[in-house]
Amino acid sequence: MMRGLDTTVRKIRRTVFEEVARLGFKGNPETLNDDMEAIPYTIVNEDTTKYRESVYRARAVVRERLRLAMGLSLRPENKPVHLTAGVEASNISDKYYEPPLMQVIPSACERCEEKGYEVSNMCKGCLAHPCMEVCPRGAISMVKGRSYIDPEKCIKCGKCKSACPYDAIAKKERPCAKACGVGAIETDSQGRAQINIDKCVSCGMCMVSCPFGAISDKSQIFQLARALTEGDKIIAEIAPAFVGQFGDNITPRNLKAALKEMGFSEVYEVALGADIGAIAEAHHYVNKVATGELPFLLTSCCPSWAMLAKKYFPDMVDQVSQELTPMVATARTIKQEHPDARVVFIGPCAAKKLEAMRRTVRSDVDFVITFEELQAMFDAKDIDLEDYEAESSFHNATGAGRGYAVAGGVADAIEQCINEYYPGVEVKIEHAEGLAECKKMLSLAKVGKKNGCLIEGMGCPGGCSAGAGTNIPIDKAQKKVKAFVAASSKRLPAKELEEIELK
Repeated sequence: MMRGLDTTVRKIRRTVFEEVARLGFKGNPETLNDDMEAIPYTIVNEDTTKYRESVYRARAVVRERLRLAMGLSLRPENKPVHLTAGVEASNISDKYYEPPLMQVIPSACERCEEKGYEVSNMCKGCLAHPCMEVCPRGAISMVKGRSYIDPEKCIKCGKCKSACPYDAIAKKERPCAKACGVGAIETDSQGRAQINIDKCVSCGMCMVSCPFGAISDKSQIFQLARALTEGDKIIAEIAPAFVGQFGDNITPRNLKAALKEMGFSEVYEVALGADIGAIAEAHHYVNKVATGELPFLLTSCCPSWAMLAKKYFPDMVDQVSQELTPMVATARTIKQEHPDARVVFIGPCAAKKLEAMRRTVRSDVDFVITFEELQAMFDAKDIDLEDYEAESSFHNATGAGRGYAVAGGVADAIEQCINEYYPGVEVKIEHAEGLAECKKMLSLAKVGKKNGCLIEGMGCPGGCSAGAGTNIPIDKAQKKVKAFVAASSKRLPAKELEEIELK
């Protein structure tokens, strides 16, 4: 499990993001092409750490990372395309994401073997050889005193591994494929990983699980930096999972002041939208599910979960909550108060980038960046968050809304609202985290095993605080969020929030 570790891959990603953000803040279109050309040489040279077998391959990978970070697509391998091709279309301050979001960088992929089993040098060649006895296809034999698995006969059942007393049989599996709960990782003609976009729901777990950094997503940091430099009125809405993501001692006041130093005119908590959603979905459950009009209700705040339901269980679309996600509800609140402003969602989630691209949402959310990308923007501007402190904290969202950041928090907030405002209504809660578990949950719901339930799904194991765009270990992030929730001055949102007209 690499998520949350400060690995070499994370450092390279951060370096590329920082250089791209610096380009945006520089705001010089006349030199943009030359500046882009220089970045791979700045990052990979004789004085830098050697990450690949040659500087040429390392630079090739950086060039593709650079394009994705600029919001461009990877270049095709079968025809010449210049590094800066298409950059004119990205040299703006209002570019939307275009799918596919997650992409495998061919030059970075190490062609990891697909699922299989192999005997390691831990094998003792034991007399009992239980691995041979349990194999249903006779694929194991003794060769030179050690077990040997014939790959032509092996059906990859894993019985030999389970039976070995020395744990001498290793299961080989592509890390990206193992992390993908929807089987979207396939293999191209050269044995490299490729993503089936018809299956992918853009959770980003493949990206954070690849130990070679061969998978990356597109970014808007260049365009956002441009917009901030141009002095536009830009307001940040920051997801509740932010706690602890920028340092142990960084408070909401530090973060708010640092964002204003960067050029944001105001900062809102996305937990405000979560409060609105919790009240609305409590009302929806009581009036639709508790009465038997709908068999169950699926939460909608996780875009990967909602996309999973719509792609793989299209006949259950009516059960996905139609309430606005916290990101959109907060953005619409902001634009009602500041109609001339542009809104930036800052969060832990890669999939939110595609949610913001939807036609129904484009007018609400103008940019989406992750905590990882924001840290790179701070670095590009040499902003040390400890040096800044605002006079006041964020707007006062409730503990219920802030709790959306951890798995189970959405359902818990809605349940608390039902118990408080609809006493006597029995509520049944289910939640799943990780796409594989989410698929199982939806399968059970489809056959009537979850009737009467409010079902929360989170694409990332651990919830939003474990998203692909986070900076710190998952357990640490969850503890920080829970402490933030406990310290909230208000426990639940007011029932009157359901009357807010944002649609």
